[in-house]
Amino acid sequence: MHKSERLFQLVNILKSRRFAITANELANKLQVSQRTIYRDIQHLQSSGVPVEGEAGTGYLITDYDLPPMMFTLEELQALLLGSKMVSAWTDPQLAANAQAAMTKINAVLPNKLKQRVAELPYLVSAFHHDKSHQTTTLILRKAITNKTCIEFHYQDVNQRPTQRIADPLGLVYWGAKWTLIAYCQLRCDYREFRLDRIQSIVPLTKTFDTNPQKSLAHYMELIKAKYQTHSADRTHNKI
Repeated sequence: MHKSERLFQLVNILKSRRFAITANELANKLQVSQRTIYRDIQHLQSSGVPVEGEAGTGYLITDYDLPPMMFTLEELQALLLGSKMVSAWTDPQLAANAQAAMTKINAVLPNKLKQRVAELPYLVSAFHHDKSHQTTTLILRKAITNKTCIEFHYQDVNQRPTQRIADPLGLVYWGAKWTLIAYCQLRCDYREFRLDRIQSIVPLTKTFDTNPQKSLAHYMELIKAKYQTHSADRTHNKI
């Protein structure tokens, strides 16, 4: 790890703490010696960073505005990959924001890093996410954010048409298709709806509330428990 990167990480750690952290703890976090930590602390203090504390008691930073954050190459690759996925797979508004974020990141990259970032080994395909998908996603995102009900026509796995009114709770990407997680007012229970099977959708003015028994977090807890039970049963049957 370069010294400049280590110093930024050190400042971030100290800034995030409410209480002092010892040089030994800092050394373990950054995987360097305590002597290196002491030298880095002195360097920061001489540079005007208000590091408080001393050896044996610990250090922290209070009331200090950090300079622009520095990212490692791996962190930049992760951010840009995530931005490309948002740009390709969500709605036009989020896509525009993702594009703006990528433009800002690329604008401040040194030329040698731009070349390495351009060689990112991941390709994000948008072939199956057309304007119809983007429109549906935008309506759903706004309905989820504003907690407003939706009415839509849906075609199930057997191609049977159905009409539903539901409380949209979240959008989940399972690795192949986007899925709407909603509380179906017809079934009075959670239901999953694949976005590519939604034929038409209309946002309603009626609002809904979430609670500990009706939320995306609660749904995910149920799914996790279901798959843990299924996995345990499969293991038991193999014995």
